[in-house]
Amino acid sequence: MLKNITIGQYIPGNTFIHRLDPRTKIILSIIFIISLFIITNFSGYIFIFAFILISILISKIPISYILKGLKPIIIILLLTVTLNIFFTPGGTILFSIGALKITVNGFKLAVFMGLRLIFLIVGTSLLTLTTSPIALTDGIENLLNPFKKIGVPAHELAMMMTIALRFIPTLLEETEKIMKAQIARGADFESGNLIKRAKNLVPLLVPLFISAFRRADELAIAMEARCYRGGVNRTKMKQLKMQTIDFTAIIITIFFVIILIWNRFWIW
Repeated sequence: MLKNITIGQYIPGNTFIHRLDPRTKIILSIIFIISLFIITNFSGYIFIFAFILISILISKIPISYILKGLKPIIIILLLTVTLNIFFTPGGTILFSIGALKITVNGFKLAVFMGLRLIFLIVGTSLLTLTTSPIALTDGIENLLNPFKKIGVPAHELAMMMTIALRFIPTLLEETEKIMKAQIARGADFESGNLIKRAKNLVPLLVPLFISAFRRADELAIAMEARCYRGGVNRTKMKQLKMQTIDFTAIIITIFFVIILIWNRFWIW
């Protein structure tokens, strides 16, 4: 299960999407997330699916790798679909089991919520999979710079967010090592029901927290040894600059959003 988590991982490449400015990718990701919540019909999700599929093909990220990232959310996905399909009133009753009823509105909302969650994970995964942590930090910091006037520590926030994303794969790898070490000593993480398996994971927390604090301390010492002083008077070796491909991507995305809005208000 831990190997299936792709959040925070970066796959180097030289594709159209890889070469985009990190600010462009962050803004387009936000626009994509907003567009997911303006869709009210199935044809809109067809457009979303086509947009994501084309983006994946352009980025040359293996589709199997993208789908692998959905495995950790299967339980959340099933829970979301089940709650919506059985507890959403209204519309014609399609099927009933005692007090539980599946209505047209419930079925429609369950499908919409399931697709929305899947597309949300897949779409946002492309951001981290095609953007290096350093570029992501620079992009977030640059976008937060206007808020410095009201006291927002743009550099520090960007650094913390990027370090958090960067260390997700590292902590997952550490968790897997601890699990293997405890399994070698007779621990059992596979048998029993869901509650029992969750209780068996409790002994992992103490060594995992110790490892996380140790890594955080080592990182702080390394940054201090290199005279790191935050965002004050810091310069960058590579300055961010919008290029033609960035404006092209923005125009394509705006055109896509216009299609979604038109689809919502003027199509079935």
